[in-house]
Amino acid sequence: MKRFALSILAASAAAIAIVPVAYAVDFEQLRQENLDKDAVNFDRTRRENLEKSNAVDFDQLRQENLDKDAVNFDRTRRENLEKSSAVDFDQLRQENLDKDAVNFDRTRRENLEKSSAVDFERLRLENLEKSAFNPDELRREHLGFNLTH
Repeated sequence: MKRFALSILAASAAAIAIVPVAYAVDFEQLRQENLDKDAVNFDRTRRENLEKSNAVDFDQLRQENLDKDAVNFDRTRRENLEKSSAVDFDQLRQENLDKDAVNFDRTRRENLEKSSAVDFERLRLENLEKSAFNPDELRREHLGFNLTH
């Protein structure tokens, strides 16, 4: 029985390896056939477009635009970076804190201190005692085992 199973397995493996080779496609041959059928020759078209004398020179166009008083973003960026009135966000933040604006750092600390005074486990147990159903108990009943702790 083992020999039969192994021979079937070997035949299947050989078929899997050989069948794709039998149906392999020669894409170069298909490409040449399409070219022979007067299909568009993209290689030739691309070469012709590259060889055209009026090819677009984007560097030249960019320089022409800069020469025409168009906005020079490089120069504008440098000028903005060099301005002495650059915004100091740390200073603005401190000024807002000094103006009795909401101090989120202090509020966060206060809230964290308050939350450490609350015993959430005790509140959970109180709510379970008041409630008509216990989600943990329902979970155990439906799943047949306890997922908590």
